[in-house]
Amino acid sequence: MRVSRQSAIYWVLLAGAFAVAVTASWIVGGQIDNDAYDWMFRLYKPRPWQTQSILLAIDEVSLNAYGGVRGLRKPLAEALERISAASPKAVAVDVILTDASDPETDARLAAAMGATRRLVLACQLLPDGSAWEDPLPMFAKHAAALGHVHVEQSEQLDSVGRSLPLEEFTGHVRRWALSLEAYKVSRGAQILESPEDLDVGGRLIPSTRADGRLMRIRYAPPSMPIPRVSLKALLDNPRLAASFSGKVVFAGVTAQTAVRDWLFTPYSGGTPMVGVEIHANAFETIAQGLFLTDAPASAVLAFSLLLVVAIGVTYSRFTGRRANGLAAGILAVAHITPYWLFTHRIVFSFCMPVSSAWLSLIAAGGYQLLVVRRSLRKSEAETDRYRQTIHFVTHEMRTPLTAIQGSSELMGRYALPEEKRKQIVELINAESKRLGRMIEMFLSMERLSAGQVELKKETFSAGELMAGCVARALPLAERKQIRILTEAAPLDILLTGDRELMEYAFYNLLTNAIKYSPARTQVTLAAVRKHGQAYISVEDQGIGMDHKEVKQIFQKFYRTKRAEQSGEAGTGIGLSIVEQIVIQHSGTIEVMSRPGEGSRFTMVLPVPVSAVLAEKAKES
Repeated sequence: MRVSRQSAIYWVLLAGAFAVAVTASWIVGGQIDNDAYDWMFRLYKPRPWQTQSILLAIDEVSLNAYGGVRGLRKPLAEALERISAASPKAVAVDVILTDASDPETDARLAAAMGATRRLVLACQLLPDGSAWEDPLPMFAKHAAALGHVHVEQSEQLDSVGRSLPLEEFTGHVRRWALSLEAYKVSRGAQILESPEDLDVGGRLIPSTRADGRLMRIRYAPPSMPIPRVSLKALLDNPRLAASFSGKVVFAGVTAQTAVRDWLFTPYSGGTPMVGVEIHANAFETIAQGLFLTDAPASAVLAFSLLLVVAIGVTYSRFTGRRANGLAAGILAVAHITPYWLFTHRIVFSFCMPVSSAWLSLIAAGGYQLLVVRRSLRKSEAETDRYRQTIHFVTHEMRTPLTAIQGSSELMGRYALPEEKRKQIVELINAESKRLGRMIEMFLSMERLSAGQVELKKETFSAGELMAGCVARALPLAERKQIRILTEAAPLDILLTGDRELMEYAFYNLLTNAIKYSPARTQVTLAAVRKHGQAYISVEDQGIGMDHKEVKQIFQKFYRTKRAEQSGEAGTGIGLSIVEQIVIQHSGTIEVMSRPGEGSRFTMVLPVPVSAVLAEKAKES
């Protein structure tokens, strides 16, 4: 029962640690997972790939050369003319052309767009989300598609763009992402959608409708960035137009002074990335098929639970270095698994499994430490008990052994008279019996303490038990002229248990009362039943004990002052056995004593239920 209870406490403690870890992960684990995700991005070195996109960068030099944002339409038209001549796969312009400018300039830009095949123009939602902010009709009519330029808004809480929604709605008007439209147009395909993914020309893009069609962006590492050509450099050097041949072109503002849509990326290191480059990376994610998919929440929960169970089993079966070594291995698995899955393009929560492993380790290790300390204390108590045992053997048994040894030597060395020889034989016999009683009492106490004595289950009368003990103790009382008085007739009080052990306990209390009482005094016995319990007491008129002695009297090998003053020999373990017997019978023993006023020992024992019911029936 004790082992089962300890085991239950242990696993409940681990369950609590797991619950705390899961709750904390749901509440504050989002940012931890994001930070771990960014760290894994920087740590992982993907295989190089051939980029399929290129940036037409409207940088600071271009802005300064052409008079800022308002002067960009004319050079942009010229750039589109040169790029179109190089036969790109598609051109995505990440510039919101919602306002009219100089009619001549707008007309030239519209003409350049008309000459550009597979053109995708950018659009965005109004700040209040009520409508789409589209390019002017004179530009939009030349576009093969309009694509939105929004990045997932929740990611802007820490200004890191990790994913983007492939679709956005306002009312009944839906727009696909600029990067997705650029891929679709470059392949001449259509977008086929299902609840779980999108199919564009045979390319399955994992993006569930339930999650808002979010797609994690697989950014190109700094070692192989998406190539770019400055707008001014292209116009100054027409031969650079060949760089755009067979590529999907993303044209947009990259100047930090003019751009508004910039975010940090997992690779940023303090330097943000402009929106047009983010969309180009999103296109590369689709084109290369390097999709990062989130592991199901159920898988994360199951893995975290498995870690907790593994640590729990480890500390329940092993201890010391072996347990700590296995636990360290489990912790390593908890830390490494999210990264290993990331290398296989699966995004797995870092916070929940790691916090589950650590909290369960602390709980299991701490519990084992407490159990070990408790076992150590128990072991120390056992050591102290056996130290006291040795003291008992050496101290209490020394006198009878010395007497036996000395007497036997006398008989062996000298020719003793018959009378003297008879005396020595009687002494040896008496001391050997005394030694036997000591050993029997000690063994009885040990068996009771260890729970090795199997109690008999029998019903007997308290009155008969007391009368039998009085008859045996009467010669001892008569030698000291002590009167034994029974206050009540307890014949109708029934007890259940081991009669032999209960007789031993009562006889011990009775003989102690006689031994430690002055001559010509009285020992009073009483037995009453109340509240379903029997109160069996023995009261003497001896020297009594103070409060300190009463608290120690049931300790093994404790010798009271009354024993020392009376000169009675004792082992100091009789009352320990009495207490163990009473406890084994689901009872308690009470002591009332004051110096000079005698002592009263009362055994409080349960009365059989049948006897209580019979008494109630008799009263009614």
